[in-house]
Amino acid sequence: MKLLYPTSLVLDTGLLAGFAVSLHPYDVTVPLPSEHHDADILVTWGNSAAMLEGAAKHLQNLTWIQSLAAGPNDVLGAGFSDRVTVTSGSGLHDHTVAEHALGLLLNAARRFYEMRDFQRRRRWPGHLGGLQPDRPERDFRTLQGANILVWGFGNIARTLAPTLRSLGSHVRGVARSAGVRDGTEVFTESALPNLLPETDALVMILPGSDATRGALSEERLALLSPHAWVVNVGRGSSVDEEALVRALQAGKLGGAALDVFETEPLPKTSPLWNAPNLIVSPHAAGGRPQGAESLIADNLRRFLAEQPLRNIVER
Repeated sequence: MKLLYPTSLVLDTGLLAGFAVSLHPYDVTVPLPSEHHDADILVTWGNSAAMLEGAAKHLQNLTWIQSLAAGPNDVLGAGFSDRVTVTSGSGLHDHTVAEHALGLLLNAARRFYEMRDFQRRRRWPGHLGGLQPDRPERDFRTLQGANILVWGFGNIARTLAPTLRSLGSHVRGVARSAGVRDGTEVFTESALPNLLPETDALVMILPGSDATRGALSEERLALLSPHAWVVNVGRGSSVDEEALVRALQAGKLGGAALDVFETEPLPKTSPLWNAPNLIVSPHAAGGRPQGAESLIADNLRRFLAEQPLRNIVER
């Protein structure tokens, strides 16, 4: 049995030794050489679309793909047969994405992006320093006492929420099912009309799918307070970007910090670049799966024992 692993990150293959599987590195940016067309298992990370489409066409023995991405949309859109099981890297990006989301929230609340702009102009922004109101009402200037709503309450949100609470934030979540998760009250989307007007910062961590496309629509943006911020570290397709720009230009929204976009890299012609109070983060929240070898090894053990795999993606 043959397993192909990507050279797009450094993997400790020693953790994969001892299995009845031969391990072979491959370049994610070019078509697979014909000598690897007999592979049974493919591990993916940062693969080009052309490479994946070629693999879908040529790897006739393939039965399992282990993606290291939390949302393997690239694999799902490449045309692999339905007989190929796809597992995701869910859990590998929890800390990095949660940390980035926290950074974007702090950037927004403490106006670091404005300070940087003034620094480049060699100007002292007096209104950003000196005496400041403590937790002003109807303004997002601190995480202390802020109402943070996390839409897409999964593993990343579970990592982020305790840190936000430790800084004094009130955290609530939105997911497909309601309940209490690790001490956070979680609602379904039907509660958004009541939750959004009370929100100081909305953190989007939705996966990319037809069901989440345009989830933050013009109608839902209008429910947010004029001081509220939107932070998106999920998928760019979940936000109506044109409606977001209009809301920012009209002063109907406090600001937005986006790490993901409908089109990446963000085109130079995109109005998002010049939208007021908008922070562009170049899809930097994840990018470094942590514990990838352990996940691969665990699933490989399960695969060889014909046991259920972790993180199976419904197709």
